[in-house]
Amino acid sequence: MGCSRIGSTRVAIVVALTTILASCTSLPRSGPDHKDVDRDAAVKVTTKERRVGIDYALIDLSKNVLPYFSAPQPTSFKGFGGGRGGAPEIPLGYGDVVEVAIFEAQSGGLFIPSDAGSRPGNYISLPSQTIDRNGTITIPYAGRVPAAGRLKETVEQDVEDRLASRAIEPQVVITTTTSRSSQVAVLGDVNNPQRVEISPAGERVLDVISAAGGLTTNNIETNVTLQRRGKTATVAYNTLLKNPAENIYVAPDDTISIDHERRTYLMLGAAGTSGRFDFEESDLTLGEAIAKAGGLRDDRADPAQVLLYRLVPKKTVEAMHVDATRFAGETVPVIVRANLRDPATLFAAQQFKMEDKDIIYISNSDSVELVKFLDIVNSVSSTVSGVADDANDTRNAVNDLGN
Repeated sequence: MGCSRIGSTRVAIVVALTTILASCTSLPRSGPDHKDVDRDAAVKVTTKERRVGIDYALIDLSKNVLPYFSAPQPTSFKGFGGGRGGAPEIPLGYGDVVEVAIFEAQSGGLFIPSDAGSRPGNYISLPSQTIDRNGTITIPYAGRVPAAGRLKETVEQDVEDRLASRAIEPQVVITTTTSRSSQVAVLGDVNNPQRVEISPAGERVLDVISAAGGLTTNNIETNVTLQRRGKTATVAYNTLLKNPAENIYVAPDDTISIDHERRTYLMLGAAGTSGRFDFEESDLTLGEAIAKAGGLRDDRADPAQVLLYRLVPKKTVEAMHVDATRFAGETVPVIVRANLRDPATLFAAQQFKMEDKDIIYISNSDSVELVKFLDIVNSVSSTVSGVADDANDTRNAVNDLGN
């Protein structure tokens, strides 16, 4: 009789607790409940294909979505040109210092006197001069000759044409002694930031970085930004090493900035350790990122509700045949949900690439919420005479339910 009464009491307690928990929204949590995440998603690409809400897209991690998240979409230096072929020709520019030598076919001409037959070569060298603000150089009997922005060979031919009617078959050779206009600024995380002069042989991006003393940071977290005539692009330093097509020739007045970017992600919720974690000198997958934070807590985590938060380019979402018209801007807030109770998902998690500033949230299991409620009931009723036994019965009922 007594046992029957206790059994009935336990059943009644379990039913009452289930009812209370189903309607209770005030229990403490470390983050959003997975039911709220599922209900409020603007777009969901899930196994059930449900679509509700307005704010974000919810995507279940599976082999079908892995190709769309295989790697970030970097910018490229290819749009600047100069990736293949020979070095580009470098024109003369403002501030360059040049020497001009003028040859004549025989003595007795405009520049070579008649008694100069014994001298080695029929030529004279004009004093070094700087291409002025007007972009010109001065040649006796030829006047002011435009030079800035023109190839050396073009300027030589222009001088020869101007002297043709006065000198004897003139030939002109221009030599650049100081090329102040053909320099590239290398700034940022290099050992010796400086302006690097470009030679006629041509220098590529990695060449000028090496000339500036090389990097002061590790390769994998270093980005290279190229600015040229109002156009800017950024690529990872490792991309320059692995893809020769990105290691293009630099051009005069280019600015190359080397920046170390600390790559981190946040781990929240029922993980072994919560906080901000560095990628350090390696790329991480979702599985590795979870392991780096100590994995999932056995006493709290719901392995079916591992959520990764990321801003994804709209074109990537559209490529998955998802209607992204309701999202403004070029990115879509996306939650990628991984069900680690499914053994196959562990393989997908080990292929899913993490990106800088990702957020991983691991939800609490429903049983944790029940334990929280019991702790509250116990703390409230512990001062009431005779209620301690009821709390004992409640815990035993929960244990019986689990069994």
